[in-house]
Amino acid sequence: MTVPFEIVPSEEGFLGLPAEEAFDYASARAVVIPYGLEGSVSYGGGTALGPAAMIEASHQVELFDEDLWCEPFRDYGVVTMREKPVDGTDIKAAIDDLAALTGAVLKDDKFPIVFGGEHSITPGAIRPFLEKYDDLIILHFDAHADLRDGYDGEHYSHAAAIRRVLDHPTVPIVSIGIRNISAEEIPFLDANRHRISIYWGKDRDDWKIEEIVAPFKGRPVYLTFDLDGFDGSLMPATGTPEPGGVFWNDAIRIIKAVSKAGRIVGADINELAPIEGLHAPNFLAAKLAYKILSYSLTR
Repeated sequence: MTVPFEIVPSEEGFLGLPAEEAFDYASARAVVIPYGLEGSVSYGGGTALGPAAMIEASHQVELFDEDLWCEPFRDYGVVTMREKPVDGTDIKAAIDDLAALTGAVLKDDKFPIVFGGEHSITPGAIRPFLEKYDDLIILHFDAHADLRDGYDGEHYSHAAAIRRVLDHPTVPIVSIGIRNISAEEIPFLDANRHRISIYWGKDRDDWKIEEIVAPFKGRPVYLTFDLDGFDGSLMPATGTPEPGGVFWNDAIRIIKAVSKAGRIVGADINELAPIEGLHAPNFLAAKLAYKILSYSLTR
């Protein structure tokens, strides 16, 4: 198996595994792709540093999972691609490049999980999945609907991430925790209600897990998690924090249920903007990644 990119030593990669417990690319089922694209942030910056912060924090994540009652990584194996510089001045070229990386991993029947970077990574990360799966459905955690047709003159802005994904005319999406949408997004939402389902943050106390999960049954699922989907008190290290978001147990309960109903085949986590001296958000993002991998891939 020819690897079209460099894999870092396991001690440097996700989870910081010692060499004697490491997997190589051929035997691993999951591949972490750090991709620090930052080109269209509209409030706070720093997302280019997000992937490295997540990987560093992952070295402190306990490998034993109290829910699955095992060390799940041993069941699937994970390797980490070496991060390369990303040119944020040409977002279209960057997401084309990312699509090639995720496509190569997917072609080898592995699970790509992309660490962003801003949310504009998602149209690139998901492209090979849209080409492979006719019945793909998207699980989307976010504070923002991201349905603008561009923002501040940038067609591929982070504020248009989901709109660019929905340029694919048949893919449906279930968005969780939305609590910020602009008037200009409403016509597109109204015209596409047959494939856009939104669970508004304001209604969190009334969400029913069986209703959320129903569309995913028996289908391949791509999960995109904008960390500002979490409440701002839990996740302050993001460029556009919003109050009224989901909390840890809300997100994990939904991800676990979706992984049982359907089959999560790929994911991205984006919009971590590390705050110097504040480790908790980085650790949360890293543990979230481990949870996603483990619920998706543990036999």
